[in-house]
Amino acid sequence: MSAMIRVLLADDHAAIRSGLALMLGAAEGIEVVGEAGDGNAAVELAGRLRPDVVLMDVRMPGLDGIAATARILAEGHAAVLMLTTFDLDSYVYGALRAGASGFLLKSVDGPRLAEAVRTVAAGEAIIEPAITKRLLGAFAASGPPETPDWLDALTERERDVLSCLGKGYSNAQISRELYVAQATVKTHVSSLLTKLGLSSRVQAAIRAREAGL
Repeated sequence: MSAMIRVLLADDHAAIRSGLALMLGAAEGIEVVGEAGDGNAAVELAGRLRPDVVLMDVRMPGLDGIAATARILAEGHAAVLMLTTFDLDSYVYGALRAGASGFLLKSVDGPRLAEAVRTVAAGEAIIEPAITKRLLGAFAASGPPETPDWLDALTERERDVLSCLGKGYSNAQISRELYVAQATVKTHVSSLLTKLGLSSRVQAAIRAREAGL
């Protein structure tokens, strides 16, 4: 039997936390291990409980969700999946640049939420399709990119993997694209994240897009 995916909920509205807990409680293989009502509490609980995934609201009192995400990821406590009622670009960019592994609107239903949690817990990334389209459009409108110096630190195969990440590919899709085993893909992803000082594959995807890969 596979291990339970442990989830921490961070939202300043108790009713929303209860709703999320109810949806995830009905999902197989997922366990809600704690709840936080603000960003500082989320950081503290993430360090103490060490969940697999933190469901993080963007707008919270005190330390906001983006700043809390950056601290949680800097300390290596958990992956973070952002949830918000807003899909404004500033929040999307801030969350993804902070290292969040995904971004969903709070209107998401139970099955989709559970699927997203499983995806992020497996080391993949998930972003609402409409948000992805806008992100790619923003990169396309920014003009031709310059080749950055940091690309020299990557092997040719790591560049190939980074290019695939920029296209939003999963490990399985990268495996098929490059004709290598998924375990090899994971190794390359881990290596390039370390070399580039990144905490999530979404950050890597942003770097890839900025470099024009």
